[in-house]
Order: sequence, then structure tokens, then C-alpha cells
Amino acid sequence: MDSTLKWLELLSEIILLALIGLVLVVVVLYVIDVRQTQSTVRRNFPVIGRFRFLFEHLGEFFRQYFFAMDREEMPFNRAQRSWVYRAAKALDNTVAFGSTRDLRPAGTLLFVNTAYPTMERDALEAREVEIGPYCEKPYRTNSILNISAMSFGAISAPAVTALSNGARMAGIWMNTGEGGLSPYHLEGGADIVFQIGTAKYGVRDGSGGLSDEKLRAIAAHDQVVMFELKLSQGAKPGKGGILPGAKVTEEIARIRLITPGEDSISPNRHPEITDEKELLDMIDRIRSVTGKPTGFKAVMGGFVWIEKLCEEILARGIESAPDFITIDSADGGTGAAPMSLIDYMGLPIKESLPAVVDILTRYGLKERIKVVASGKLINPGEAAFALCTGADFVQSARGFMFALGCIQALQCNRNTCPTGITTHDPKLQRGLDPTDKATRVANYAKGMHKEIGIIAHSCGVPEPRELRRHHCRIVQEDGRSLAVDVIYPTVDNLRESRG
Repeated sequence: MDSTLKWLELLSEIILLALIGLVLVVVVLYVIDVRQTQSTVRRNFPVIGRFRFLFEHLGEFFRQYFFAMDREEMPFNRAQRSWVYRAAKALDNTVAFGSTRDLRPAGTLLFVNTAYPTMERDALEAREVEIGPYCEKPYRTNSILNISAMSFGAISAPAVTALSNGARMAGIWMNTGEGGLSPYHLEGGADIVFQIGTAKYGVRDGSGGLSDEKLRAIAAHDQVVMFELKLSQGAKPGKGGILPGAKVTEEIARIRLITPGEDSISPNRHPEITDEKELLDMIDRIRSVTGKPTGFKAVMGGFVWIEKLCEEILARGIESAPDFITIDSADGGTGAAPMSLIDYMGLPIKESLPAVVDILTRYGLKERIKVVASGKLINPGEAAFALCTGADFVQSARGFMFALGCIQALQCNRNTCPTGITTHDPKLQRGLDPTDKATRVANYAKGMHKEIGIIAHSCGVPEPRELRRHHCRIVQEDGRSLAVDVIYPTVDNLRESRG
């Protein structure tokens, strides 16, 4: 009994001390808040005003679970994310009752079903496509969806490892992003597209220029099947890559050939490239040194420069053309970028993709130059639209991030990602099991291929690359839909001539 009383007395003292401490903290915070002049809310509502910032921060995490409707959240709503999560887990992705997707707003995509859909026995695997026919080592693949650029640095080692293994399992390629080639890219055995950003990370010489010697070393890896020259990125056209110093570890610095702990900021453009002539010169140099297909990635603003590029290609000869062009959408993703660029700069894929395909077709270059569409194409419908309008391939970064377990916490630039994908904090990376997530990456890719195929069969064609513009319609302001070949009328008949 005495022992119990002593424990109760001790507990009472602890509680009393805690309350006194709490009161002292509140008093101190009160004095600080009423005396400071930086925050009006805290000055007018001392102590209580501080909860505003806490709730604002927590709102990033809880909004998607408690307050947002299935189709209203940005940049990706719950319905879009849920489809990816279920595909990644190889769960049943059928739904009941009816669509929650509003089919009335202008810009809504609708696909045209045929009265006589393709039978299952007549459905075909996507046909094989050759990239770089004039290269020493052309690349051939029948993949449709591939992993878009995500640098080691922007994402973690376990994330890269999972993506590499998942890509191999699904038979698709993965893009390194501009951060160089890491052991984690190679570990899984996937086909790799090596991206060369404006800072030439991984292939730079002592002055920051392109090193032929380092290019050859990268090309010596059989897994590296193509090279992509990055001109611009969807979320930040006109701005180079940004990796905060907190994420520049010793290992990342060694791979990028930069200084650890310092902000890694790429130039706004390649200093050597000021026009279409110099762009083709650089592509030819990379292709000649590596012997592998070489193309470029860009966000479209205007289209005059693409026309000038085509004219220069025809003047030099068709073999001088880039082997592919990756068109990134203005609503593409990033780990860090100024909001002014994210919100206002560049054209979305719905407008830029068909326009570029039309230009290439008009100059007779569409078959020579393969087109890769990128930017917010995480679900089958968006990917099928890209194929309808002329893309040969589709890439996604954020779709595969969701497959890895991303919860859209919007912490990518802070090294505090709660799912371990975009952080280098070992405690947070611990939750990301590369073996399990590799399977989910592969499942997502296979699920996308399957359902893109379902759309194709419903439209009456045997495989996705047979989709054409007349298979898709876009809702207009008056509520009626128009076929894409009416909105963009110049290419369909020319594409049909491929046989």
C-alpha cells in the first residue's frame, strides 16, 4: 500500500512539473509572439496562431485522405493514384456502378469504340520498333510505356534499384535522368537511356564540358542502349536541374563529378548549343563517339525552331537526324523548380505532341525520328491518347513513383520524403524494400500495357500502335466532342500509308 502511495505521489509530482513546464513554455511563447513583428497572425493571436502553420503542414498529408473528392485533387487525384496503386499490387482494377469521371468539361478525352471490337484471339503484342537505323548499334524494343528521367540524387538508391529491377522484369527501359549513371541503375539489368543534362553530370571534363572519354566509358556498358540530350524539362523549361546541397552526398557527388554538400544547379542550357546546327553537331558527336542512338528531350513553346531543325536535317541528309525526340509536357514533374515556371511555362502534351508530329510528317521525317511522349501520362487513357496522336512510345516518372509507394506528400525537394523515394535519410529509406517495389514497378508497367491494349481492342485495332487520331475525341466548350483528326487533321492519312 505504501509503495502504491509513493508511486501515486511521484506521478502527481511529475504531472505537476509537466504542467508548470507547459505553462512556462506558453508564457515564453506568448511573450515572443506579442513582441515579434514578422507574423501578424502570431502577434494578434499569440501561441494559438502557431497552430496555423502546423495545420497547414499537416494538411498536405491529410487532405487527400479526408477532404478531397476522388477527382478533384492536384496534381494527381485519388482516382488516378488508386489505379496505379492497384495495378502495382496486381489487384483487380475493375470498378462498379459507374464512372466518377465527369465527361462534360472541355478537354475531356473520349475514345471511339467500334461496333466490331478486336477478338482476344486476334489481339497482338505491340510491334517492335527500331530506333537509330544509321547507328552502329540500333536499339529495338516493343515496349510502349517506359520509365522517364529520374536522377539518382533526386531519388534514393533503393528507389533506383527497385526501378532498375522492375524495368528488367517488365522488359522496358529506364532513363537515368541528368544525374549520371550509378551502380543502382546497372544493378537490375534493365535497358538504360543515359541522359546528358546541361551540366554534363557523369560525362563532364574538368571545365564542365562534354568529355568523349567519359562518354565512351558510359557507352561501354551494354545495358546503356541510348543517349538523350536534355534541352529542357516539363516543369521548368528554361531552367537547369536543381539538387539542394542537403541531398548532394559523397556518393552522389562522386557520380556527378561535383562537390559534396553544395547545391547542384545546372546551367539554363547547353553552352555549346545556340541553334539547330549546333544541336545536330552535338547529337552527331555523341552518336559517333558512342555508336548508339541519340536524341533529345524538350518542352515545346514555339514550333519555328523544330521547323528550322527539320530543314537543316534535310540539307545535311536524313542520317543526321536525331534518332528520337522526347516531348515533355508543361505539366511534367520535378524534384525542385520555381513555381513561376511550373505554373506558367511551356505547352501541355495535348497541344505540343500532335503539332510536332505534324511538322515531322510534313518534312518526311516521322518514320526516321521516333517520338516519345512524356508528362503526366500515368493512366491508360492518357497514354492511349499519346499513341493516337503520333507517339511511338510513352514515358512516365510519377506513375512509377506511385508504383514505388509515393503518397504525393510534396516533400521531394526537402530530403524528408516519408516513403523513402526522394530522400537520402537512411531512416526514411528503410521503409522502401527494393525487392517488393521492383515487383510493383513491373506490375504497373504490365498493367498499363494490358489496359492500353484493352482500349485499342475496343477501338477495333489489334495492337496499341495502330491507334489513330480518329479513335479519340476531345470535348469542346459547347459540350460536344470533336475527333482529334478534325482538330489536328494533317497526319492520319499519312500515318496510314505506313502499312
